[in-house]
Amino acid sequence: MSDCCTPSGDIAKTYDLIVVGAGSAGFSAAITAAEQGARVALVGAGTIGGTCVNVGCVPSKALIRAVEPLHQARAASRFEGVRATASIADWSETVRQKDRLVDDLRQAKYEDVLQGYDTITYHEGAARLVEGGVEVGGVRLTADKVIIATGSRPGIPAIPGIGSVPYLTSTTALELEALPRSMLVIGGGYIGAELAQMFSRAGVHVTIVCRSRLLPEGELEISEALQRYLVDEGVTVVAGAVYGSINPSSEGASLSLTQSGGPKTITAERVLITTGRVPNLDGLGLSEMRIQVSPTGGIIVDDRMRTTRAGVYAAGDVTGTDQFVYMAAYGARLAARNALNGDTQIYDNRAMPAVVFTDPQVATVGLTEAAARAAGHDVQTSMITLDHVPRALAARDTRGLIKLVADRGTRRLLGAHILAPEGADSIQTAAVAIKCGMTVEQLGDTIFPYLTTVEGLKLAALTFNKDVTKLSCCAG
Repeated sequence: MSDCCTPSGDIAKTYDLIVVGAGSAGFSAAITAAEQGARVALVGAGTIGGTCVNVGCVPSKALIRAVEPLHQARAASRFEGVRATASIADWSETVRQKDRLVDDLRQAKYEDVLQGYDTITYHEGAARLVEGGVEVGGVRLTADKVIIATGSRPGIPAIPGIGSVPYLTSTTALELEALPRSMLVIGGGYIGAELAQMFSRAGVHVTIVCRSRLLPEGELEISEALQRYLVDEGVTVVAGAVYGSINPSSEGASLSLTQSGGPKTITAERVLITTGRVPNLDGLGLSEMRIQVSPTGGIIVDDRMRTTRAGVYAAGDVTGTDQFVYMAAYGARLAARNALNGDTQIYDNRAMPAVVFTDPQVATVGLTEAAARAAGHDVQTSMITLDHVPRALAARDTRGLIKLVADRGTRRLLGAHILAPEGADSIQTAAVAIKCGMTVEQLGDTIFPYLTTVEGLKLAALTFNKDVTKLSCCAG
């Protein structure tokens, strides 16, 4: 074990709070506690910064952006008189530029940040919970309160033969400095959809295979539309698959499956596994501390972020829920405040926005239609396609739709689901509307700027009561 990144050189082993995990959740908890005057031990194993900055959000979105000009050049002819070309000159240079961004952000947002907090001591090493605290490399750190924020890693499905294939994960796929000719993506969630489109736009022949459909937890209309758009770009989508086995082949790897009762075999040079993420629990000693884990592998917490052991809290991906970096940071802040101030803060994800960075982007907040019905609401929905949104018409890109879910009796907005090229920058308006308990009429009466994608929310809200095709520009 080593104590580093501590300006004061403090080597005391007794603290007010111990935080296990040095990613976004861990840093959020440690900083929140330090701002309240607490002495904090922050324990990290491996590269500081966690998933998002190192192998998740930052590098993936950097590469997704990198290939956008390639698509835009191919799509430029939608404007009459406009032609453009773009190509990849050296993919390895693109990857190295991504790596420099990751290094810079890790340094600025994690390593350097510790220098500003004298009351946070960083301990490097694998942690194990023990009575009265945590053990790291044979040294015991003591505290009455502990927060577990060890994050997650890519999960590997139990497909026969998977161990015989040199598969990629969302981590290693972003490290490829040479693009393969073909790629099989197993898993149709947000990671699979994002990376499949990214590699396809870079010139790789991509096939997505999934057991149900793309983005299975989202709205069906969005799933079906996104699949059409990916297919239009050249991605092959095999949905509703039952996996058989996967084995090495002369081309690289071969997956056997059945679809609609018929057998099928798919071969590709590389295989990318994107079937979800698994909480990092190994070696923590949870069972000895009587900390319960859910059937899906996450640490069970209540709405105060408390585990089943008094004094121990958990936040972020390790809980197996709301696996987004901003929710990890939010939950960790609450955990730190509750640990130090008597469990007064309640976790609330009712207005949690989520974005899938495909193109068009998928942005959602609140309940889907199915979830709202399951919760007992008398549901009313509205939906418009983007050919009713002036911004999309002017951009000559009407791919997408906007669907709103409301309670028929109270008229309150329950959910908003956007599929649009600029959907990510539009969803927060709906999040605020849900958080504030707005009705669809109040949302429709709100003033929106013209020729923006977010104006589509107003049009979708008006659609509950009006035929928007009979309205003039900006008319409500």
